[in-house]
Amino acid sequence: MENKILVTGAAGSIGSNAVKRLLELRFPVRALVRKMDDRSDLLAALGAEVVLGDLTDFMSVSAAMKGISKVLFVYPIAPGLVEAADYIAQSALEENVKFIVNISQRTAVRDASSHSAQSSWLAERLLDRSGVAVTHLQPTLFTDWLKYFAQTIKGNNMFITPFGDTKFGMIDTEDIAYVAAAILADPKEHVGQTYQLYRPEEINGFDAAEILSAALKRKIVFANLTPEAFGDILIQNGQPSYSTKHLVAVGHMFRSGGFHGMNDNVEKLSGRKPLTAKEFIDRNISLYI
Repeated sequence: MENKILVTGAAGSIGSNAVKRLLELRFPVRALVRKMDDRSDLLAALGAEVVLGDLTDFMSVSAAMKGISKVLFVYPIAPGLVEAADYIAQSALEENVKFIVNISQRTAVRDASSHSAQSSWLAERLLDRSGVAVTHLQPTLFTDWLKYFAQTIKGNNMFITPFGDTKFGMIDTEDIAYVAAAILADPKEHVGQTYQLYRPEEINGFDAAEILSAALKRKIVFANLTPEAFGDILIQNGQPSYSTKHLVAVGHMFRSGGFHGMNDNVEKLSGRKPLTAKEFIDRNISLYI
C-alpha cells in the first residue's frame, strides 16, 4: 500500500473520475469526501478507501494524509483555498508525501479580478515553496457549462454564457481526471511543470448553439449576456455569492481575450483524445429533450 494516493474532492466530477481511473491503473486510492452518500457509496464499490474529512480543518487533513504517497488536490470554487493548500502542504511534509498534483484554473494569475482565481494563483505559489514536488493543472472552461444550463436549453431553447463571442477550447472533467491520473502514475517528467488544459479546437457560444441545434434537431439560440446580467440570473437561482462573483469576473476576464487558447496537452499527457462538445452533448442528450 506504499503507493496509496489521496484524492480530495473525491465525490466531485474531477475527483470521482480520477479515483475511477487510478483504480483502473491498479493504484490503491483513499477518497476524501465531506459526507457519506450515494456518490461515496459508488467510490467504495469501485474499490476506494472512502474517508470523511474537511479540507478547511487541519487535523482532518492530517489524518487523511497518513500512509499516503501522492496526492490529487481538488478544491471547489469556494472560500478557504489558500488555507486548505497550506494544510495539504504541511500534512504532506509531515507524512513524507512524495508528490502532489494540484487542480488549479486557467485564470489563476496574480492580478485576477476573481478572488477564487487569485487564490488559485496563491495556492500554486504556496505549494511550489512547500518542499513537496508538485505539478499544476490549469484547465479552461468545462464542457459542463453545457450541462449547467440544461434546463434553459430544454425549456427555453436558449444557451447562455457571460463570455461574449470569445472562443475557448472547453475541456471535459473526465479528460482532466485522466491527465491527473497519468501524471500521478508516473510523475518524474512532470515535477515542477504547469500544464494548461484545452481542447485542440475552440468554439464560442454561437458555435455551441449551432452544435446543440444540430444534435437536438431544433433551434437553440445563444443568449450573449453581460457578466452582470448573468450574475443576476445565478443569484436568482440560488448560486452562492462567492462562486457568482467568480463567474462574473471570469466572464470579464475571458471577454478581454487573454484566456482563450487551444493545445493537445490532454492527448500528450493522458494518451486519449479529449471529448468534443458534440460528443459531450450526445453523451448527455437526455438532459435536453
